[in-house]
Amino acid sequence: MSTAAGKGEGEDVQPPPSAAGRGTGRRPFLRGLLPAAGATLVAAAGALVSVGCFLGLYVRPTSDDWCAAWKSRDMGVFGITSDFYMTQNGRIANAFLSGVVYGDGLAGTKILPTVIAVAFTVVLVLLGRDFVRFLGGRPRLLLLTACALVVQALVYFAGTRSYQVLLWAPATISHTVPSVIGLWALLLAIRTVRHPRTAVRVAGFVSAFLIGFALGTLSEPFSLVSGLLAGAVGLLCLPLLGLTRNWRPFTWCLLWCSGLVCGLVVLYTSPGARWRRAQQPAKESLLSAGELKGTIRDWLHMWDSVTGQWAYLGAAAVGVLLGLASVFRGPAPRMLEPRRTVPRKVLIPLLLLPVPVVVLGSLAVVVGLRSGYGPTGWTYARTWTSYLVPMELALCGYGALLGAWGGRWLAGSHRAYAVLVTSAVAAGGLTLASVAVLVPAVQDLTTATVTRSVAWDAQNARIRSEAARGATDVAYQPLYIGSLAEPFFTRNYQRDWVAACVSKWYGIDRIHRG
Repeated sequence: MSTAAGKGEGEDVQPPPSAAGRGTGRRPFLRGLLPAAGATLVAAAGALVSVGCFLGLYVRPTSDDWCAAWKSRDMGVFGITSDFYMTQNGRIANAFLSGVVYGDGLAGTKILPTVIAVAFTVVLVLLGRDFVRFLGGRPRLLLLTACALVVQALVYFAGTRSYQVLLWAPATISHTVPSVIGLWALLLAIRTVRHPRTAVRVAGFVSAFLIGFALGTLSEPFSLVSGLLAGAVGLLCLPLLGLTRNWRPFTWCLLWCSGLVCGLVVLYTSPGARWRRAQQPAKESLLSAGELKGTIRDWLHMWDSVTGQWAYLGAAAVGVLLGLASVFRGPAPRMLEPRRTVPRKVLIPLLLLPVPVVVLGSLAVVVGLRSGYGPTGWTYARTWTSYLVPMELALCGYGALLGAWGGRWLAGSHRAYAVLVTSAVAAGGLTLASVAVLVPAVQDLTTATVTRSVAWDAQNARIRSEAARGATDVAYQPLYIGSLAEPFFTRNYQRDWVAACVSKWYGIDRIHRG
C-alpha cells in the first residue's frame, strides 16, 4: 500500500562509517546467534505442532462427530448442507465443509489437523515476509518459520481446550479453520490492492465479498472479530487520511464486511437458526442491567483465564527475535531503509488498532455465547480462537517492531553490543520457556487421545459385529475426551441427541449404557 521514498523527510540518517564499523569483529556472533535461536525454536515448537498433527491419526468420533458423520454418509455434501440450513443452525458453509471432511468416513478427521497446521504455517510465513519488508527489513525464513510455529503451538496448546481447538473436527471447522481462511484472505487483499492489472483487482474484490459471505455462514464469532478489524482498517485507509493513495484498501474492506453481513443475514434468517433460537428459554434484553452485568462478569472471567497463561507472551518474545534479525543484513549491521512516512495522526491509531479489535472482539464473542448457551457460555473456550489468533499475531507484531526499533537504535554503537546480545538471549529464552511449559499439556493430550482410540476401536468392532448379527439394541460405554458430550449425557433418552446419532451411525434402533 506504500512505496519506498527517496531521500528526504522521514529517512533515517546513516551512522558514520566509524560508528557502523566499530566492533564488527564481534557482531558476527550476534548474526550467528539469531539463526541458532530460530533453529532451536523451529525444532521445539515444530515438535509440539507435529505431535498434534500426528494425534490426528488417533481421533475417533465423539459428540457432534456422530451426527455429522452419519448425515454426510447418508445425505451427501449437499444433503447435510440443506439439513443444517433447514433444521440445525443455518451455517451452510459449515455444513458443506463438514460434508467434505466426513464424506469418506472418518479419514477426513484424521488428516484435518495436518491440513490446518500446514496451511497456517505457510500463510503466516508469507504474511510475516510482507510485514518485515514493509518495515524495510530483510525477511529471514528461519525466524519467520519459528514465529509461525510458536504462534500455532500457543494457539493450539496454551488454552484449556486443546483437543477441541486442533483435533475435534466440528470445533476446528467452526473456529480454527475460519482464522486460517481469514489470514489467506488478508494475503489475497495485499496482493489485490498492489496488483497493477485491473482484471486481477476486480477478481480480488469479488473474492473478498464471496469469502466474506462464506465465513458469515461458517462462524459467527470469527465474523464479528474480522468485521471489527476490517471496518477499522477500512476507515484508516480512507485516502484523505494519508495512509493510502487510492480507494483500493477501503474497497476491499467494504466488500469484505458486506459479504460478512450478507452471510450472517442468511444464517440468522434460516429456518434452522429460527428453530435453534426457539429451543432457548426467554432471556432478558441484551441491554438490560442484569444482562449487561452478566456479560461483563463473563468477559472478565474469560480474560482472567487467558491472562493467567503467561506462555502467550512467547509470541511477543519470538517477535523480538524476528525484529532483531530483520535489522542486520549483509556483512555488517545497517539501518533499515524506511518506507514512505505515515502521518502521525494515522500511525498511532494504526499501531494501537489490534488492542480495541481484540478487546471488543472478545466482548462480542461473550455476548454471542451468552445468547446461545446462557450464563455458562463463556466456558466454551474453543470459540476464543477467533480473537486469540489476532491477539497472538498482534503480540508477535509488537515484538517485531520493538526488536527492529531496538536493533536500529543500537546498531551504530559498539557499546550497545552487549545489550543486543542480552536482548536476543532473553527473548529466545522466554520463547523457549513458553514452548516448554506446553509440554505437559501435550503429553496429557497424547495419552488421552491414544488411550481413547484403543478403547473406541475395540468397542466399535464389538458393536459392528453385533449389528451384523441383527442386534437392534446394543451396549455402549461412554468414552469421554476433551470435555465433550457422549451418549447418556442426560437421563432423558428422548433428548439424548448423541445417542440417537450413534444409533444412526451404526444402523441400529437404540443403544443402552454398557
